[in-house]
Amino acid sequence: MSESSENQLVVEATRQWLEEVVIGLNLCPFAASPWRQGRVRFRVSEANSQQQLAQDLADELLALQSSDPAKCETTLLIHPHVLVDFFDYNDFLELADRLLEDLTLDGTIQIASFHPDYQFADSQADDPANCTNRSPYPMLHLLREASIEAATVNMPNPDAIYERNIKTLQALGMEGWKALMPRASTKRSG
Repeated sequence: MSESSENQLVVEATRQWLEEVVIGLNLCPFAASPWRQGRVRFRVSEANSQQQLAQDLADELLALQSSDPAKCETTLLIHPHVLVDFFDYNDFLELADRLLEDLTLDGTIQIASFHPDYQFADSQADDPANCTNRSPYPMLHLLREASIEAATVNMPNPDAIYERNIKTLQALGMEGWKALMPRASTKRSG
């Protein structure tokens, strides 16, 4: 399979996840509008090392900062060949935060984390609550702070989203999750 064909499969699985899980289950009430308006950028990293991924992340952070929010609201940097181990991925998040600071983008852009094996601290691997941050491939979601603030300004309790998501996924259960996410277990590269 060519690199381009593989990347198309990666993007296709990620789009399906975004449509059916994130938007379909209303895990992020702010995702539907940019999605419908075509303002979500999908970037598949060819990185095979953390150093290469850090460079791709820097490039994408700068590209998002310099882009017009009316054309590109947010970026999903998908990296199917590196950090497939969740604990390595989790360690990389510290480097990602330092990169934000080094580029003086801390407070302008934030990075949300998604991984097929995402696991909250002090949780069991099979806890459905972990699925709030599970995706078909490891990815870094780059979000504009101003967009988050604008979306939550009239919300009395933005933390209620997280709590509602956990309840939604616990009600769905792991069997329901597996039925919803067949690509998560069959399409991953590594």
